[in-house]
Amino acid sequence: MIVALLFLLALLLLLGGFEMLMVLALPALGYKEAFFPTLPDPAVIQKILGGINHTTLLAIPFFIFAANLMGSGRIASQLIGVVKALVGHSRGGMGHVVVGGSMAFGAVSGSAPATVAAMGRMVYPEMRRAGYSDKFSLGLLVSSAETALLIPPSITFIIYGWMTGTSIAQLFAGGLAVGIVLGLAFALLVSIQARRDNVSRDAALPWAERLRVIVAAKWAIGMPVIILGGIYSGIFTPTEAAAVSVVYAIVVEGLVLRSLSWRDLFAITERSAINTAIIFILLAMGGLISFFVTLAQVPAGILGFLNTIDAGWISFLIVVNICFFIAGMFIDPNSALLILVPPLFPVAQSLGIDPVHFGMIVTLNISLGMITPPFGLDIFVASSTLGKPVEQIIRGVWPFVGVNILVLLLITYVPQISLFIPKLIYG
Repeated sequence: MIVALLFLLALLLLLGGFEMLMVLALPALGYKEAFFPTLPDPAVIQKILGGINHTTLLAIPFFIFAANLMGSGRIASQLIGVVKALVGHSRGGMGHVVVGGSMAFGAVSGSAPATVAAMGRMVYPEMRRAGYSDKFSLGLLVSSAETALLIPPSITFIIYGWMTGTSIAQLFAGGLAVGIVLGLAFALLVSIQARRDNVSRDAALPWAERLRVIVAAKWAIGMPVIILGGIYSGIFTPTEAAAVSVVYAIVVEGLVLRSLSWRDLFAITERSAINTAIIFILLAMGGLISFFVTLAQVPAGILGFLNTIDAGWISFLIVVNICFFIAGMFIDPNSALLILVPPLFPVAQSLGIDPVHFGMIVTLNISLGMITPPFGLDIFVASSTLGKPVEQIIRGVWPFVGVNILVLLLITYVPQISLFIPKLIYG
């Protein structure tokens, strides 16, 4: 009876436009009826609700709320101003500002779509005035936002850590190195394009003026310092750091900078609640799928197949990257994470792959999926934010997809990059 009601609810959600939920819910419920008909219906409800009853996941709504507060206020623009003062005079200056600004905003938001929206409004017109083509400007804005999923705090790391039991603090430490590598790769592409297009550069600011900009942005700079410093020093857990980031954002934006009114705060709270609900519905259904994957012994089947063909960790990671790349082309990246990690992570453990290293590979694949046509989420966020056709944005992302694949291969087969900072901090 309960399963029948869930099917009815699923149908209503499908008619209401929640298609991605159906990708997770209907197969799981259908699998239960076909192969585990004797499983009590209350157990299904328990897995759906119990799967998200975890304190670690509290970090997600807090970071979403903090990101929306900063994107609507002045913290985001001040961080970009600091980056512009430091690197805006270099060749391809505005392009480097986009990359550095995305990394800086990612360090306080953990959300790639929020980074696309915030950066697009502030720097796209300046990129066009600097001489960058429309195609390259759009591609860079969409692609550089990927660093927000790697530079801690990252919502994707929180979900992966919850699913696998991996230390989120160590994932944050590994993501710092991987995010910097990806950012440097994008910066190299910006320099090449700037020379090709003979892009103009701004005059270098005197160091006194740069210092003035940095001091003026002290409250904005304080956010990543408090979050990351608190986590790495052991003062905060990632969940506590997320809560602190919300309080800090409200106090700074509302009382110090006075950039948000009470009306703005209520609107941002409503938007953050909707964003959180969407993610948690997906997580709940992902927990149900993970339960059935375990019951069906899918990881053992994959490992047995790899042993049969005498495939090692190198071949396995090739398969992982191919699976995530294909999935990222057609489904929401978070859904790909929830579907693919449960069967693949136990196999990675059996092959001796470090959980933090595997998390970097998975998150880089998720980042790539955010910009991979035809259904890359960040592409549609940029289209909505800037009023540009999706086809025009897609034409601009292909060079960055290529760079991303090269970085993915580097991170996949040189695990020392992912593990250097975690080992340095945590031993």
